[in-house]
Amino acid sequence: MAFDKRLSIAFVCLLGLTVLGCTGYQYGNQNLFRPDIRTVHVPIVHSESFRRGLGERLTEAIVKEIELRTPYKVVDARQADSIFQARIVDEHKRVIAENQFDEARDIESQMIVEVSWLDRQGQQLIQRSEIPIDEGIFITQSASFVPEGGQSLVTAQQEVMQKLSSQIVAQMELPW
Repeated sequence: MAFDKRLSIAFVCLLGLTVLGCTGYQYGNQNLFRPDIRTVHVPIVHSESFRRGLGERLTEAIVKEIELRTPYKVVDARQADSIFQARIVDEHKRVIAENQFDEARDIESQMIVEVSWLDRQGQQLIQRSEIPIDEGIFITQSASFVPEGGQSLVTAQQEVMQKLSSQIVAQMELPW
């Protein structure tokens, strides 16, 4: 009987400690992002490439990713707490494999994007110690496509943009 009473007391104490220890715990993605920022403006991505429409397509992918994965709301420049800018620095494709007739069988599409996230005072909000920050951070992503399989440069670019937007928005998270 004494053993049951001690076990009950230990259980109640453990339950009490668990409840007290978890009062500051929050769930969801709110702890991953800056609490002082609520709105973001994303201007059209400037592209150094001669291929048309890449900046607009990447802007759309970034905005969708911000709305989906972060607590931030994308608004116009006058209402925004911060401005998230990106620029396609380089975009190219290269042949990875050829057949015996020198026709491309596997082609890689690659983009390099420079990003910067500034608050209203002009302070950089993206801080990564392993990446040197001058103007912004450079992010590279690539995808390959097989023309014989019905894939095209456009499908590879779309895959690259989806990967880039995911990687770019991940840069908005607070460092652990």
